[in-house]
Amino acid sequence: MSFDRSIKIAPSILAADFANFGAEIEAVESQGADWIHVDVMDGHFVPNISFGATTCKAIRPHIKTVMDVHLMIAPVDPYIEAFAEAGADFITAHVEAGPHIHRTLQAIRATGAKAGVALNPGTPAEAVAHLLDLVDLVCVMTVNPGFGGQKFIDMSAKITTLRNMIGDRPIHIEIDGGVDPTTAPIIAGAGANVLVAGSAVFRGGSVTDPTPYGENIKAIRAAIG
Repeated sequence: MSFDRSIKIAPSILAADFANFGAEIEAVESQGADWIHVDVMDGHFVPNISFGATTCKAIRPHIKTVMDVHLMIAPVDPYIEAFAEAGADFITAHVEAGPHIHRTLQAIRATGAKAGVALNPGTPAEAVAHLLDLVDLVCVMTVNPGFGGQKFIDMSAKITTLRNMIGDRPIHIEIDGGVDPTTAPIIAGAGANVLVAGSAVFRGGSVTDPTPYGENIKAIRAAIG
């Protein structure tokens, strides 16, 4: 998987039809999605439960692009192998999820998956300063994680700080939370290149009428310019 900093739209299947994941993924990819973002929640680290490695394994054959797995779980380490075996291309763990994030990132990379680290809104960019040579992606949360459809929290200054810290390293900056055509230009302007969007992509469409998915993705891209 070669690295480039072009803008990537990563629809979150948390906003898709849970009874129809395979068809939803195929529909949204056919409409221009670059990555598929999978939000894993445990009801412990975040106040919601979504799905686990078994679901990831089931949907993997339907994903032709990139399977981007965001673990909002604690502890993380006991489950890394299962998500890698399920076919995750990226596995992202939260810096706040345990005391040994360095070890967690090493464990992710040891499976052959790309390693990501996520930062909650209250966590400064500097928390990953000593991790940048171990990661392929930094995910900046622009909502407090746990639920879809929340109001965007402006993290522009944090994104710009991260972009400067990263320099020419091949690391994606991903934004998760409240991404839509209004917020996308702010995010991209600050230096992010992977935009996770849930309801802003899946709103108005369905597997039988996926055209709105494409229109929604195009609207986000057009807003960035």
